[in-house]
Amino acid sequence: MIQDIQKMMDGYLAWLREKTSLREIGDWVEVTTPMLDRHNDYLQIYIRRENGNFILTDDGYTLDDLEQSGCKLDSPKRQELLRMTLNGFGVQQHDTALEIRATEDNFPLKKHSLLQAMLGVNDLFFLAAPHTASLFYEDVVAWMNQYDIRFVENAKFTGKTGYDHLFEFVIPRSRKSPERFVKPINRPDKSTAMDMLFAWQDTRETRPPESKAYALLNDMEREVKSDVTDAFLSYDIRPVRWSERDTVREELAV
Repeated sequence: MIQDIQKMMDGYLAWLREKTSLREIGDWVEVTTPMLDRHNDYLQIYIRRENGNFILTDDGYTLDDLEQSGCKLDSPKRQELLRMTLNGFGVQQHDTALEIRATEDNFPLKKHSLLQAMLGVNDLFFLAAPHTASLFYEDVVAWMNQYDIRFVENAKFTGKTGYDHLFEFVIPRSRKSPERFVKPINRPDKSTAMDMLFAWQDTRETRPPESKAYALLNDMEREVKSDVTDAFLSYDIRPVRWSERDTVREELAV
């Protein structure tokens, strides 16, 4: 089992290296990654040296795109969710840009943190439809509160590789159940599935062996493909379509 997990993690890191490209733009280097945003476009970040260290930024893409798509960030709740997400990865907001500073020693970790923050913000505020007033994240919170499912919100864990991973909900261990990690995925596809697979496999090595993981998959606007659910099942993550959430209600509540 350990060999299988290690092989998967090595393959994931090799895929990241192979699919990443660089381009110089003045004092900046544009880095195109294989990570996809909600438009299925590759995420890009920009890096330049400053006083011997590095500044990494998304150049305002993430927040500007959400605003242009009609997702306003003007409510106190959304501002708080934004702040918690960015703080979880040590990322700062300057105007609309998401930024993080790095040294040569911690550059890989900081680059990973910025990309995770971009994906987290993108998914956190993505509306299921233009006329929908609530966020999927808020729907999950309301459902868990309704059925007295206790949870720690936006918990960050350092995995075996040293990378930090943010889980939106962690249900503490009880006398009847082990620790449970719950991640709502508003846009279930290959990219978001791979992101959680890596986060869980990296994190579980530092957690009690009986810990469990659940992926809550938003299927209200589009069908969740079987290859996505099969990928989760292959690595001991229980996929739960949002329309079928009550099938796990009792086991999450105990």
